[in-house]
Amino acid sequence: MPKKAVYDNQSITSLKGADRVRKRPGVIFGSDGLEGCEHSFFEILSNSIDEAREGYGNRIEVIRYSDGSIQVSDFGRGIPLDYNEKEGRYNWELVYCELYAGGKYNNDTGENYEFSLGLNGLGACATQYASESFDVSVYRDGYKYALHFEKGEVCGELQKEETRFKRTGTVQRWKPDREVFTEILIPLESFQTILKRQAVVNSGVTFVLMDDETKEEYVYCYPSGIAGYVEEISGENAMTKTHYFEGNGQGRDRSDKSDYKVRTEVAFCFNNEINRIEYYHNSSFLEHGGAPDKAARNAFTAEIDRQIRLRDKYKNNESKITFQDISDSLILVTSSFSTQTSYENQTKKAINNKFIQDFMTDLIRQRLEVWFIENKLDADRVIEQLLINKRSRENAEKTRLNVKKKLMGSIDINNRVKKFVDCRTKDVSRRELYIVEGDSALGSCKMGRDADFQAIMPVRGKILNCLKSDYNVIFKSEIIVDLLKVLGCGVEISTKHNKDLSSFSMDMLRWNKIIICTDADVDGFQIRTLILAMLYRLTPTLIDEGKVFIAESPLFEITYRDKKKEQTFFAYDEKEKAAILAKYPAEKLTIQRSKGLGENEPEMMWQTTMNPNSRRLIEVLSDDVKATSETFDMLLGDNLQARKNHIEKNGHLYLDQLDVG
Repeated sequence: MPKKAVYDNQSITSLKGADRVRKRPGVIFGSDGLEGCEHSFFEILSNSIDEAREGYGNRIEVIRYSDGSIQVSDFGRGIPLDYNEKEGRYNWELVYCELYAGGKYNNDTGENYEFSLGLNGLGACATQYASESFDVSVYRDGYKYALHFEKGEVCGELQKEETRFKRTGTVQRWKPDREVFTEILIPLESFQTILKRQAVVNSGVTFVLMDDETKEEYVYCYPSGIAGYVEEISGENAMTKTHYFEGNGQGRDRSDKSDYKVRTEVAFCFNNEINRIEYYHNSSFLEHGGAPDKAARNAFTAEIDRQIRLRDKYKNNESKITFQDISDSLILVTSSFSTQTSYENQTKKAINNKFIQDFMTDLIRQRLEVWFIENKLDADRVIEQLLINKRSRENAEKTRLNVKKKLMGSIDINNRVKKFVDCRTKDVSRRELYIVEGDSALGSCKMGRDADFQAIMPVRGKILNCLKSDYNVIFKSEIIVDLLKVLGCGVEISTKHNKDLSSFSMDMLRWNKIIICTDADVDGFQIRTLILAMLYRLTPTLIDEGKVFIAESPLFEITYRDKKKEQTFFAYDEKEKAAILAKYPAEKLTIQRSKGLGENEPEMMWQTTMNPNSRRLIEVLSDDVKATSETFDMLLGDNLQARKNHIEKNGHLYLDQLDVG
């Protein structure tokens, strides 16, 4: 038996010093992976931003080194590192070796760092503890101060020397420790995203990113802050101009709590092509929103619903608009600041202050009401578009439910799908589905196949052009619904304003290969194209995953006869035909165009089209989806002029197909 562990009074221990971070980085940084490493960088950056926000320096420089180390330089007052009489310790110990120590705890007095990112006194110390090495250089009071740490421990003493540099500020360079984080090489894109966001919400502050590996330099600065950012996102296709407003308030989250100050900036516009919503608080990007998100949802939904009712735009018994319908055409950025903040955790991805939520809700709704009054033409156009979004969403949801109802329970497809012929094996890695043209082809393919792993699904008549049809029309087509039942994987419904109504699952696909098999004539080519169009519109992932193929049918059947033997050859194009003709005397050859699939003997179907060892399959690729879409549109869509041009240019290539008899 294993030895039982002792659990007594001496079993309780506490982490001390750097181990408080190094052994539990997820508690401070939210993760011991790349995300946590990125957050440690943001903690150091935040302190420099706080200095700039207080009016000390308007430039922050970041260097990304190829070994994973990072340097942040600011031009603020410089972190005080010398002896602190009040605390009886050096300030560098408090800042870099003491959790919950800093100069921002009295921010509600308005004396220092009133609106601050770094409020908990954790960032600098925690990042230092989590670093393989950490160097600090501070310029202030005519001196240069320097410190060096390794793995959370100070090496040597505080270095202090007079300097002739007039600049003040702090330079910190560190290398995150692989013993703490599983990944320390922060991608260039992450630095770019973080610094751009900080430039947006800290108007007038210039952020410079230097990539030491590529020697590239990136500069971010937004003199007009979030308003300029919204204009940049919206571009030239905005439905409305960018509207900006701000407000200040003071209140408390609970009656037994003290008051605190709030300042909020809001910028928004409506755009029918682009939508984006971002929330920031004390310069931190709120990935999960919290109070500002609830405020924006409540304010926009309530006020726009009221405006629709004022205009009597709802139909009889129509449901009210939702924030999803609004956000489909909304670009909104809010940036709030408060002297007291309740973050969900140290990573600061959401806040939950009740007063901030209430204050922002009232502010946004009041200003939105004014906007509707002062911009009547724009407002009417926006209301019409938002109602289109709403009804599009509702129609898409009805379609999704209708499709789910039609396709659900379709496991027993033998009884549910007309003339579908299944194969015996249940091993999906072997199963092949042949989609064939008509009942006659069904007969010859059924006789010529290997029934163990090859199934047959006939397409009866002309299939609907899915590129030109609405979903409601598409799913009224019995042929299409039957095909989807046989495939088993569901559909990928995608509309302009509803991108997540899919019932598609690759795990539910019943086939390893989906093979389109049609006659080598004009009608066959058209049916093939229509089937591809259906798959491209409803199940594009099947094409992306290399599951869709075209079975190439021979164009010519060439028979060689002499006194001793008779042989039959198949040519798939003119070049192959010529090569065969060159090998045998012409008087002993009989050449004929291949018959339609339905007229072929089973042996010929097996040899030319179904035998894995001799057939020719063309994989349908999606390397250039745009070109595929344009081709489909040209052949089947509403672009009549493009189709006419194509026929004029290439029609002669297909004229011989019209002579098939």
